[in-house]
Parts: sequence; structure tokens; C-alpha cells
Amino acid sequence: MPTSPHRRHRPSRPRSTASVAPAGAEGGWYKPLRDADIQRIHEASLSVLQHTGIEVMPSPCRDIFAAAGAVIDAEHNRVKIPPAMVEDALASAPSQVLLAGRDPRHDIILGGRRVYMGTGGAAVKVLDLDTGQARPSTLRDVAEIARLVDALDNIHFYLRACVARDISADVLDINTFYAALSHTTKHVTGNCFSVASVQDVVGMAALVAGSHAAYRERPIVSMTNCWTVSPLRYAPDTVEVLSEIVRQGIPVFLSSAPQSGATSPAALAGTLVQINAEELSGVVYTQLLRPGAPIVLGYVPSVSDLRTGNYVGGSPEFAMMHAAAAQLGQFYGLPVYNSSGLSDSKIPDIQAGYEKGMTSTAAALAGSNFIHHSAGLLESMMTVAYEQYVIDDDINGAVMRMVRGIEVNDETLSLDVIDEVCRGAGHYLGTEQSLRLMHSEYYYPHTGDRRSRADWEAAGSDDMRTVARRTARHILATHHPQPLTPDVDAAIRQRFPIVLDAG
Repeated sequence: MPTSPHRRHRPSRPRSTASVAPAGAEGGWYKPLRDADIQRIHEASLSVLQHTGIEVMPSPCRDIFAAAGAVIDAEHNRVKIPPAMVEDALASAPSQVLLAGRDPRHDIILGGRRVYMGTGGAAVKVLDLDTGQARPSTLRDVAEIARLVDALDNIHFYLRACVARDISADVLDINTFYAALSHTTKHVTGNCFSVASVQDVVGMAALVAGSHAAYRERPIVSMTNCWTVSPLRYAPDTVEVLSEIVRQGIPVFLSSAPQSGATSPAALAGTLVQINAEELSGVVYTQLLRPGAPIVLGYVPSVSDLRTGNYVGGSPEFAMMHAAAAQLGQFYGLPVYNSSGLSDSKIPDIQAGYEKGMTSTAAALAGSNFIHHSAGLLESMMTVAYEQYVIDDDINGAVMRMVRGIEVNDETLSLDVIDEVCRGAGHYLGTEQSLRLMHSEYYYPHTGDRRSRADWEAAGSDDMRTVARRTARHILATHHPQPLTPDVDAAIRQRFPIVLDAG
């Protein structure tokens, strides 16, 4: 029966599909690299580290490498790392990393082939939810997107998605983390631009957790750090920040982001060798600094359109390299952070849908652990859109259902059901098994439309973007995550220059 006019514009709230598409389901089904390929990339990476080395300017970082036995080529400012040092570091790094949520239901344990999908990026524009036009991103957007993510079941963590362009750089880091942490109960990740900011964020997290010890036991915030400038160079200021993160015992994502054909070889295998060498050097440095430091391999390789030199995020080559990165992390027994869900499209359209679906499916089926960028981003990470988070939550739900795979057991083989239907029941739709499995075996989209054309037309003929915008508005009007307690919020505001209004 056609939908009534009364229900025509009623917002729909995504339903929980945790049993159908569970966070942390194990992937590993897609393997673009053969075992022999992984071994060759590993050996080539060790060769790069030993013979080409990493550019590290005179610094405490270089002194730490030297004291541990690395070869220092002072003339060219290169640190050459022997294979044995790499092996020792790999043995020291933990195979699992806990990322806690303010609500323990959202705890994440990275490692193995467990898959979690979330946000990411440093977009500088937002598609306004009312006008649909691009505008500069603000601190309020950081908070409102956190609130939206809190309500979406298939976005498992919140890595701040856009830059607050309406506040000054000297208070940016602490305010970004505050806006995120106070508006979602899921795990929060971000980056800091100074040592002092790292210390401030840790202090704030400790206030929320109850103490520094409680925060270290259950780290409710983690940090990303892009300490390399590809190819194979350390950025001195960023290394200082990384060093402070490691000393504080904060889980850190070692993010390296070469662009094939520009800052890494055009050959995809060559880009994997280079990024793997950069990652392994980061494992060595962090483990020398603090043995057992909770680190996550941060492979974020990207692609150039060799016709123009432009960055490309929604390509099959991007998808394959991120799946391959998952295999490398599994080879080393360490958790992996990488990307999916990027699109070069400027609006939520067909191009965005196929690019996001392709890259997210590849990374997740490969068993990547912490897939950031999987929701919200457009225009090669320059822009986010509120409605895109709703659409991408739907895509992620379908992807995670594929990651979960097909259960094969005595019940699901269905011999008795097949026999029952073939002996006279006529069809399977009304069987007890169909009724029992309809909400546990199948993922139902909350934004994608499966109605007949007649019903869809009767309901207004809305496309997916229109439905998603309506859903986003409904969530922002009705969903209010558990706030920080008044005492904790007051303590944070007394100690730090928080500019976001309460509420």
C-alpha cells in the first residue's frame, strides 16, 4: 500500500544492526598480495632502510637511533637501520591496542583481522545542511558531526573530520578534542601540532577519565601523527610531537601518506615498499623511545592521476593498496590504520557512492583494523557533508555484513527446511527459519530505497541525498549523547581556554 501523506516526510532514524553487521567482525577475505609478494615487499623494505635510510636531521631523535646502533650518514643526514633493529622493534610493539569509548559499549580492540570503520580527515569546507552550499568548517561542525556519529551504528569511532577555521591556532587542538569528546561517547582520535597541546589533551582526558592512571588504563582519546615527509624523511617538529605522545603512553597512529607518482614510485609495489619502510622506521623509533609503546601501523598510500598530477582518492589502485596494507600489518602481527571511503566527487552523488563502496569493501574485506575516512568526506578530503555521514553509515553497514561472512553449520545448511518445502510447503517465505533469521541474517538499508516504484512515487520520489539530509536533521534535533558531568566540564573550562558553548 502506498505510504500515506502524513508519513511522507517523516524522518527515519537508522536502526541498530549490530547483530547483522557487528563492529569488530573479522575480515581477511580479500588478498591482493600473495604470500610470496608480501615477503618480497618486506625484504625490499629492509633493504631500503639499511642502504638508503631515512633522512633525520641532527636532533634527539637521531641521537636515539645512533645510541641503539643505527648507522648515521652525517654528510647526507641519513639514518640507516639494520634489519636486526627492525626485528627487535617488531617484537616489542604490542599486537593489540585498546581504544576505549566514554561508554564501554564502544570500546575497540585493534589487532588481528578485526575491522572497525570510522571518520577522518581535515576538511576545510562543509556542505551546509540547510543550503547545500560549501562553506568554511567551524568548531560547531566538529561538535555536531560528533553528535551525528554518536547516533550512527556503523561508524565506530570519531576521528575529527574537519578543521575549526573560526578559532585561532593556539587554542585549536584542545578545543577540537573537547568538542569531539563532549559530543560523542565513542572513541575520539585527532592530532596535535605542539608538545604543549599533547600535554593539554592528556590533562583533559585524565579529567574526563577520573585520573591519569584511569586514562592510561582506558585511553578514551588517541592521536594520529604524520611524522614523515615522503619520501623517507622525518619532519623535525612533528617528530617532537610524536616523541611526547609516546612518552605520555597515548595510543598513536603512525601515519605515512605517500602519493604514488608524486612522492612515491608510480609502481604500486614500489609505493608499498616505500611506505612500509617508513612505517617500520616509525616502529623502531617509538619502541626505542618506549618499549611496548601502543602504536598502530598507519599506511595511508594514495594515488596520482598521472595525466594531471592530481590527488585521487576514489580509485581501484587506492583500494588495492589499502587492502595490501592490511596484509602487511597481519604479516607483522601489528594493528593497522588506513583509509577508505574517499571520493573525488563534490557532492553526494553516484560517483561518491561507487568510489566509497569500492574502497571501503576492499579495505574491510582485507581485514584492516581501523579504517578512517570511511564516512563523510567528499572532494578529495576537502569537504564533508552531514548527509554523507548518513549515507556512508548505510554503506558501512552493508560492508560490515560482508566482512561477517556466511555462517555454515548444521542449521544454516537447511536440509530439513529444504525437505519441508519440497514436500509440500510451497515456498520458504513463511517458514519458521525465514522468520527467525530475517533480522540476523540480512542487512536492511536505512537510507537506500527498496520499495516499488509506485510506493516510492507515492511517498514523494525522494532520492537518497534528500532522505539522508532529512535523517541528519532529525538526529541533530533529537539525539543528545551523554554529556560530560557538570563538575568535569567546569574543571576543564577552568584549566583550559574552551571556547565552545556548553550544550
